[in-house]
Amino acid sequence: GVFVETKTHLFKSPVYEHGTNNIGEFLAIVHCLSWQYKNKLSYPIYSDSVNAIKWVSDGCCRTKIIENDKNAYLFSVIRRAENWLRNNSFRVPIYKWKTDIWGEIPADFGRK
Repeated sequence: GVFVETKTHLFKSPVYEHGTNNIGEFLAIVHCLSWQYKNKLSYPIYSDSVNAIKWVSDGCCRTKIIENDKNAYLFSVIRRAENWLRNNSFRVPIYKWKTDIWGEIPADFGRK
């Protein structure tokens, strides 16, 4: 997570080798919601993933990846995120990052 106005890094997750960009975006949004809730903040969240934004809205990561031994930890993190969404009503606006206008989203840390 990056606070865009100051380019301050707020948090960073590991790269999940057996995941997808959409899963990473989903987890980042949920983590940001949780982080803001714990810190009594309320800033809009931007993501460049339409799928992840929808998944958060639905409260469910709808990846087509099948859980297996290699990605079991990732799926435990996904379940924890989905559980947080089910059990917390805290929400802030989540907007689609306009890459074509603003360039790559800073939270991708230049990995695209």
